[in-house]
Amino acid sequence: MSAVSTPKIVVDAVGKIFGEGDDEFLAIDRIDLTVAPNEFVSIVGTSGCGKSTLLNMVGGLTKPTFGDVLIDGKSVTGPGRDRGFVFQGYSLFEWMTVEGNILFALEKSRMGKAEKAELVRQFIAEVGLAGFEQAYPRQLSGGMRQRVAIARALVYKPSLLLMDEPFGALDAQTRGMMQELLLKVWEDHKVTVLFVTHDVEEAIFLADRVVVLASRPGRLKRELKVDLERPRRYDIVTSPEFSALKRDVLADIREETLKVMSMEHR
Repeated sequence: MSAVSTPKIVVDAVGKIFGEGDDEFLAIDRIDLTVAPNEFVSIVGTSGCGKSTLLNMVGGLTKPTFGDVLIDGKSVTGPGRDRGFVFQGYSLFEWMTVEGNILFALEKSRMGKAEKAELVRQFIAEVGLAGFEQAYPRQLSGGMRQRVAIARALVYKPSLLLMDEPFGALDAQTRGMMQELLLKVWEDHKVTVLFVTHDVEEAIFLADRVVVLASRPGRLKRELKVDLERPRRYDIVTSPEFSALKRDVLADIREETLKVMSMEHR
């Protein structure tokens, strides 16, 4: 990790209120979170705890009701080219080829045509889609579509990658392969990653640190450092160290789930 004095992300006592009047509710309440440059942080918690809302506030897609989000020391006021997004829905242009979808991200770049083409070729190769440059999204599997989405998010070289359940719709085998691919791309490009998932095993396997959110309203419940050797292979999920981390995170989520169920039955 590079020695940089300013943290990449600072979430400072951030809160979010949705609705108005009688329908108003506090979704997130005073979350503090600091993410270092090049760090990979996973966010987990029960459904409705505010994981995606927090991610969207970092991305500038949602404005906090109170508190502040800073990236490289500057307040977030909207989306920026320093942030790449990958969502569960592939968000690809169905009328564009693989090459065209990735090239679209460079539309506003001042690079020359040849330089753009070379960069697109490089990222297509990195995500394992060489030979599919002229394929359309409808001709690709879910995993291949998500490879295109990752390449498109990274091709303009953002310093921060925001990912919201990117592998949630994939089968278990494809999901494992995509997780390993993501780690390789992250290790090669050294971007900062904030990754939202419901899958505890996925969160631990990928991250340097796992953040657990409490529910209703969303609050920071616990942060767990993942001291597992890198680069990681998927067989690490069977190790005693991994199992211990998974047990701790699942216990936290179970506690929050029981709280939510208790509130619903009052």
